[in-house]
Amino acid sequence: MWESVLREDVDMIGSDHSPCTPEMKRRDNFFEIWGGIAGVQWTLPALIERGLDPPRLARLTCANAARRFGIDRRGAIEPGNYADLALIDLAARQVVSVDSLFQRHKNTPYLGMNFRGVVRKTMRRGEVVYSEGTIVARTPGRLVKPKRNGNATSGTHA
Repeated sequence: MWESVLREDVDMIGSDHSPCTPEMKRRDNFFEIWGGIAGVQWTLPALIERGLDPPRLARLTCANAARRFGIDRRGAIEPGNYADLALIDLAARQVVSVDSLFQRHKNTPYLGMNFRGVVRKTMRRGEVVYSEGTIVARTPGRLVKPKRNGNATSGTHA
């Protein structure tokens, strides 16, 4: 799969954030195991560690999705767009530890991994919501709905 990303066969990369208690991941019956992971916090460092450069990272995680789903004023740093940004220190490294996790259930497949690239700040609509290890948001986020797919029909197939 990773070779497809590097060959540019992949257009977008999203992250899953489906946390659960550790007990829900440890079941005898595979089909009873919770299906997601708590991964959104480590998506950017994991991709940087795998070798994605900043321009490609921005296209795969922001620009292409905004364009594909018709999400206005997002996906690029341009006049008139919302300032939804992640400021990343590419020279810094970090080890994923239980203490570094923001989610309630402290399990992730990334525990113990050493990633290059530390997110120093994130901004949503120009407001700093995360800074140097602390969530500092003063306002809640809002659901951003994509435009309706132009190829979709009202329940019928052409």
